[in-house]
Amino acid sequence: MRTIKLLIAYDGTDFCGWQRQAGQDIPSQKARSVQAVIEAALEQMHTRPVALAGSGRTDSGVHAAGQVAHFHTDIDSIPPDRFVPALNGLLPQDIRILDAAAVRPDFHARFDARMRTYRYHFICGRRALPHESRYALQLWQMPSIDLLNAYCRLLVGERDCSIFAGAGDASLSRSRYIFHAAFFVEGNRLIFEISANAFLWKMVRSIAGTFLHYGERNTPPERLRDIIASGDRSLAGPTLPPQGLFLWKVDYYVANGQ
Repeated sequence: MRTIKLLIAYDGTDFCGWQRQAGQDIPSQKARSVQAVIEAALEQMHTRPVALAGSGRTDSGVHAAGQVAHFHTDIDSIPPDRFVPALNGLLPQDIRILDAAAVRPDFHARFDARMRTYRYHFICGRRALPHESRYALQLWQMPSIDLLNAYCRLLVGERDCSIFAGAGDASLSRSRYIFHAAFFVEGNRLIFEISANAFLWKMVRSIAGTFLHYGERNTPPERLRDIIASGDRSLAGPTLPPQGLFLWKVDYYVANGQ
């Protein structure tokens, strides 16, 4: 048995999220998950069920440019990199395998991850083109990037992120280590990027929505620091919709899982 690590991109628009839904044996349009669709392709190749484990869940409508997953295979006639065209030939166009590599037998895409990076995309000051509305949120005015980045600096380090947790979050601990957070302009888009060891349910969308909410009111960073420390979910800003969010990349303690 070999362990194969996959790098995956997908358009999350027509998916209920990454994770296979309970009782979902065959992917359906109503409860279509990325995990189940790839597992169906792996089953075609292996003529038996093959479990796929991802680095983390993405919610309904959230995209990925760098999701990582792994599976175990007893097919020894295919070089690891040939799983890329083999799987892409069986997958729909809204999922693409970008890379495949053999890794150590005990590699785990989720538990070996050191840092996950998300990006939220905005279109500011102009009307979004029709295709762009699937991948970015429309803002009619450019916010103060300096103020937003002053807010971002409040997050870096070990933080109780209770204020940013979705109502249904079931995490035993809401403490997370945030390595980096920043707003910047890239091309014709404003981007919010954040890297942490892990995230609470809807945390990234809640942070971005909260910062925009208080930024519009020109709230001083010192006041927002107190609001975050309170852990009071009712003081958070709106949770942004999913279409602007991308799982951008996942970093591991050991390069390539070797």
